[in-house]
Amino acid sequence: MQEPNIKKLSGEVDSIIFRSEDGRFVVIMLATEGKLVNVVGEMGNIEVGEALTCTGDYEYNNRYGEQFRAKTIERSLPTSANAIRRYLASGIIDSITPPLAKKIVDTFQEDTLKVIENDHEQLMLVDGITKRKAEKIREEFLKTFAVRSLMEMLNRYGLPSSVSIGAWKLWGEKAKGLITANPYVLCNDEINVSFNKADSIASTLNISATSNDRVTAGIKWVLKENAFAGHTALPKDRLAYSVCDLLDIEGSTFEKGLSYELEEENVYSYFKGSREFIMLHDYFQAEDYIARRLSIMSEISYDNKMDFSEVINIAEEENLIEYETKQRQAINLALSKGFLILTGGPGTGKTTTLNAIISLLEQQAKDVMLAAPTGRAAKRLSDLTGHEAKTIHRLLEVTAADEEHLSFVHNENNPLECDALVIDELSMVDSKLFEHLLRAISISCKLILVGDSNQLPSVGAGNVLHDIIESKVMPVVTLTEIFRQSSQSSIVTNAHKIIAGEHPDLRERDNDFFFMQRLKFPELQQLVVDLCTKRLYDAYGYDCYNNIQVLSPTRMGPAGTVELNKIIQEKLNPPDKKKPEVKNKLYTLRKNDKVMQTKNNYDITWKKEDDNGETEEGAGIFNGEIGIVIGANKVLRTVTVDFDGRIAVYQPEMLENLELAYAITVHKSQGNEFDAVILTVLGCSDKLVYRNLLYTAITRAKKLLIIVGSQGQVYKMIDSNKKTLRYTCLKDMIIEQYE
Repeated sequence: MQEPNIKKLSGEVDSIIFRSEDGRFVVIMLATEGKLVNVVGEMGNIEVGEALTCTGDYEYNNRYGEQFRAKTIERSLPTSANAIRRYLASGIIDSITPPLAKKIVDTFQEDTLKVIENDHEQLMLVDGITKRKAEKIREEFLKTFAVRSLMEMLNRYGLPSSVSIGAWKLWGEKAKGLITANPYVLCNDEINVSFNKADSIASTLNISATSNDRVTAGIKWVLKENAFAGHTALPKDRLAYSVCDLLDIEGSTFEKGLSYELEEENVYSYFKGSREFIMLHDYFQAEDYIARRLSIMSEISYDNKMDFSEVINIAEEENLIEYETKQRQAINLALSKGFLILTGGPGTGKTTTLNAIISLLEQQAKDVMLAAPTGRAAKRLSDLTGHEAKTIHRLLEVTAADEEHLSFVHNENNPLECDALVIDELSMVDSKLFEHLLRAISISCKLILVGDSNQLPSVGAGNVLHDIIESKVMPVVTLTEIFRQSSQSSIVTNAHKIIAGEHPDLRERDNDFFFMQRLKFPELQQLVVDLCTKRLYDAYGYDCYNNIQVLSPTRMGPAGTVELNKIIQEKLNPPDKKKPEVKNKLYTLRKNDKVMQTKNNYDITWKKEDDNGETEEGAGIFNGEIGIVIGANKVLRTVTVDFDGRIAVYQPEMLENLELAYAITVHKSQGNEFDAVILTVLGCSDKLVYRNLLYTAITRAKKLLIIVGSQGQVYKMIDSNKKTLRYTCLKDMIIEQYE
């Protein structure tokens, strides 16, 4: 059944108005039924003179009027002599210049393309075309035709042109044959078509439901989907159940496919006790390397003088400070060992301890580098220590083309030039990134890792901080004493109560921690909007762009981030004829909107101008980075965003990972701190009602926290001490290496 509001538009490409740098997004003028229509969409290497049938719908642009947005296209070679001349003159074939195109078409008229494809030696009848040139023209034409043929085939299956372009870049002329023989190749990391979509294509090609290609693709797909949920491994029995259910196959068929994947080393098997776990190659490699590298680090002492108590005493005298017992222990271990994890809740002196470690290392003439997982976390680390801190990606200098296959300038062959490396907010670091971090430091480099083990684990797969601590074989110091200044903050004291399972008194309203009961969604929404747009500004001078962040455990529902973003945007940045706007699947984005990148993208380029007018250029905008929209082009569907001075232009295909950020989920807030946090707790699903999530949300607030919602649900979260379950093998691998 055809979708509502879907229309078809056929005609000839009259002109190319715009083509994005990667060649995917195109704006054309289409000659149809005696008029020119502005058509926009992902159309790839479309050229003047082509016959085109576009499927999509009309939309209205205040500046450019009516235009047709193409979702899919069907391409045909031009048939009239005039259209063929324009097509060849467009540059589609490098060897044919516009004058030569005219000569060829004047000679062969409507048969020109047939001659090029099937009887190219006839081209030598045209003045200036040698046998060698005729062969080159045919070769280039066939290559172009192959790209078109691939695009037409995949469009018939409802796949966008971006998939065709990606497949051609990956496999070239072999693409069509590979996909026809095994559609599941489209599920790979580079193209990332869903298994269900590839499965539907396979069914039209009469590929057997028990074929090895289908079963192995299903195994990898289930493992990859679970990696998105944080698991680096799956118990074999759970994997078997999921795959057999997805594919509707017998267990014996699954076993045969798994044996093949194990033999090909696409997946690996690892036993934790008597239970077998299955891991994708990249995750096995990451956790195995981490375990082996940590085993080496645990054996190394970096100074024969194991006790640095006297050095710490001198530091106390010079800085007029007295470190408590566990702080001294942490400083001593950092100076004497090659590895240390420093953990603890808010107000327990992690920053004071870290500053002492950095200072004493520098006194020993050690070159110390600092990094954190996100830009905001790195900036906070710089502010707290007075030392430059970078994001981990910028420190290692990322060169990756996609999320799944990270690549960095700094690795075993080109390590960082430092004697000690400090990483903050380690709870946010996943297994793959931690592997690359270890590969980028020399064997003699000290590693000091700082984090709060009670916070949520990383967005990416793995549970690095938790697994290293739980292995109980690496040096770990957990700070527990709340210092006097911090003990005056209800945010700090209540965070510690919550993680201990105690209910704070939500009736207290005389400090920095407030609770406002709202049990009906419209009332909750109205209060959140009032707090964001008026009340906190009147009381504290706080605004949504610089100080206030709304958090929610969930994206969905009336108290979720999607709905809250739309309501807050309507109040703070409503539609205006003078403001250009661009729509993506979820939101309308317009100038002055607060936005967040929701997935690592290594291809987005940016420019930044420093105080001296010098321009720095780079690439990569990462998951969780927040910026402000400073420009939008509705026709080209581009959005320009300012990320703390880094100016990035988003092309249409990049927009799906850009969302409004007036409200963000607690998971997305990790690594960030905000002057004021408004947390909504009402109507959450049971899987989001647990203690660590509430604790993480509360510890995002520096100066003011306001919880809006249900007291009963807040207390239910505190009472639910379920840890976020993640299947990993790192802890057992570390123990195995140590033993």
